[in-house]
Amino acid sequence: MTQQQNKLKLYSCQRSSCSCRIRIALNLKCLEYQYIPVNLFKGEQLSSEFQKLNPIGYVPVLVDGNVVISDSFAIFMYLEEKYPQIPLLPSDLAKKALNIQAANIVCSSIQPLQNGTVLEYIEAKVGPNERIPWLKFHIGKGFAALEKLLKDPAGRYATGDDFSMVHVTRTQTRYNPDRNELSYMFL
Repeated sequence: MTQQQNKLKLYSCQRSSCSCRIRIALNLKCLEYQYIPVNLFKGEQLSSEFQKLNPIGYVPVLVDGNVVISDSFAIFMYLEEKYPQIPLLPSDLAKKALNIQAANIVCSSIQPLQNGTVLEYIEAKVGPNERIPWLKFHIGKGFAALEKLLKDPAGRYATGDDFSMVHVTRTQTRYNPDRNELSYMFL
């Protein structure tokens, strides 16, 4: 791992797919960081201390000196710009755009719709039997879009010969269907 003047701090939850993608990115970039666990089940994200870092109360949060970033996609882009030594986005503009597009499908069209707070709301407002149909619809739609978008691999991996942003975002998302009692029918 490389030495950094100010060690990065990552507020994270082990089961959070958003947090996981940032831990993967930090490790692939060989960046040292302090892991600060946030127990979502105990409501630690709702504490006034954590809300100062992220008013919406979600993980992950990355602190880099005086810079505080609280969205996995924003954190990823920040890390890519500030620590370019080991890039996770291709230099080719078309491949970079494809990576960002695919990552955005995961970060905004799949993952948030299977978030615990969303599922609790669906169960409370629509009904407890609607959780699985909701998940099947949204996860299925998202993975179908990814499959179409990434159908023609550009190399060893989906967008070239290097492991990149699209792989980092998809990795943990593959775990969520199982966690939500769904089969891997979408993978």
